[in-house]
Amino acid sequence: MAASPAPAAAAALLVLLALAAASGVAADGSDHRYKMNEPVPLYANKVGPFHNPSETYRYFDLPFCSPEKVREKSEALGEVLNGDRLVDAPYKLDFRFEVESKAVCSKKLTIEDVVKFRNAVAKDYYFQMYYDDLPLWGFIGKVEKGGKADPSEWKYYLYRHIIFDILYNNDRVIEINVHTDQSALVDLTEDKETNVEFLYSVKWKETPTPFEKRMEKYSSSSNMPHHLEVHWFSIINSCVTVLLLTGFLATILMRVLKNDFVKYAHDEEAADDQEESGWKYIHGDVFRFPKNKSLFSAALGTGTQLFALTTFIFLLALVGVFYPYNRGALFTALVVIYALTSGIAGYIATSFYCQLEGTNWVRNLLLTGCLFCGPLFLTFCFLNTVAIAYSATAALPFGTICVIVLIWTLVTFPLLVLGGIAGKNSKSEFQAPCRTTKYPREIPPLPWYRRTIPQMAMAGFLPFSAIYIELYYIFASVWGHRIYTIYSILFIVFIILLIVTAFITVALTYFQLAAEDHEWWWRSFLCGGSTGFFVYGYCLYYYYARSDMSGFMQTSFFFGYMACICYAFFLMLGMVGFRASLFFVRHIYKSIKCE
Repeated sequence: MAASPAPAAAAALLVLLALAAASGVAADGSDHRYKMNEPVPLYANKVGPFHNPSETYRYFDLPFCSPEKVREKSEALGEVLNGDRLVDAPYKLDFRFEVESKAVCSKKLTIEDVVKFRNAVAKDYYFQMYYDDLPLWGFIGKVEKGGKADPSEWKYYLYRHIIFDILYNNDRVIEINVHTDQSALVDLTEDKETNVEFLYSVKWKETPTPFEKRMEKYSSSSNMPHHLEVHWFSIINSCVTVLLLTGFLATILMRVLKNDFVKYAHDEEAADDQEESGWKYIHGDVFRFPKNKSLFSAALGTGTQLFALTTFIFLLALVGVFYPYNRGALFTALVVIYALTSGIAGYIATSFYCQLEGTNWVRNLLLTGCLFCGPLFLTFCFLNTVAIAYSATAALPFGTICVIVLIWTLVTFPLLVLGGIAGKNSKSEFQAPCRTTKYPREIPPLPWYRRTIPQMAMAGFLPFSAIYIELYYIFASVWGHRIYTIYSILFIVFIILLIVTAFITVALTYFQLAAEDHEWWWRSFLCGGSTGFFVYGYCLYYYYARSDMSGFMQTSFFFGYMACICYAFFLMLGMVGFRASLFFVRHIYKSIKCE
């Protein structure tokens, strides 16, 4: 018998936790101590429209003062996936050395340069830099509308003087802010060549804030009392939903099941020729294996892997790895943990497929490997092509794509195969309390609201209602510039989501069996995962009503990657719904005598 890959994967994940925690400390700059006038690294990262977070470009794509040779900073996998492209900035900010209106360069802007800057100002372009691993942002210019509705009458100005305000404590940098001199402007309204002298100033001020608390500034916005009140309202709303649903289901199901058990026990004592009805009537069909068992097993295995991935991501978040602006940490964790948990998908899918008396386990294993990766890869290929066409930083370099392919080839696929072999050799049989008859019973005609689509709509609404308040903050963080750090509340909402999904799926499965419809396997999976469709519906609402995103690239990135995330939700919650239903169905049929 082959050994399960779970211990090896668990050991690897523990190593990952330690490495991630260590890298988190390093990225926070724990060893960055400076002497007077010592150079402190300042990197220019990217520029882009403020309302389109995915549409970012290299800093020197705009005609700023640039050195003859731009020196790029080497970046980790997660930073590249995040669209970061750090280069040495043209400003020199030595430790505790003040600068007043120093010239960076004098430059003659061509008509083409003026048009570039004007278009960027019109789209609210911002720049992002990192100083001693602290992020800073600023707008590159402003538009003066003067109360006029016609854009051709607006004035466009470029900021040419940047002022850096830096706080320090002893020999460490604590905080940096940037603002612009509103009197030093360049008029970009007309298409004509312009001479510009770019300036910068640096001001230093001492602060008592300790170095260990310098990142708290970035997370404080999500911890403000107003936001916390909304988050706790979300929690209370979800908890009330869970309590009402749990109480309702417990009362109804327990009473109905108790009456069923009493009735069936009485029927057994009465005449044997009395016709059975209800869920006991289909005991010979309820454990009949579903159609497309290979696809079903693959979906179950992939859903379990995604559930494990989500759980480990929450563990990393709760121990503080994903503090604000730990560049690329989340993307690195997603890639590595997904690779390491592929053994779980292989084991669950193949073992369940063999329990369902499947024979072609190799094809099942390949299907499991492609079920989520396939659509994700196709989506990535399309969106990466769009990003290349736009020359955006979201376009992954060829080397990064090779690294991801190598991870999939050398880690993900071998672990998937090992898990599949272990699952095939587990030799476990499907535990069914009742024997399955040779021929299936005919399902009686059902009203329209008992069909799959209406049942999915009912099943997805309650879990979605438990999370929709928190969804806004997550969307504003992922597809905006809001910072999200309250992972403990998010974890509670996730637990509530799982509980509500399990309960509502169990309830609908019971009502389906009571209507003598024994094809509950796929139905329970689809009902459990239907929340993913509601989340994608929320994407439409968020895009058109709550955000200012625009343009083909941003729109395709938003709906493309959200489709993949909602598909992952569908698989994960579908697995939860089926597992809960399977536990329930086994329990009720174990409690009666099946002949």
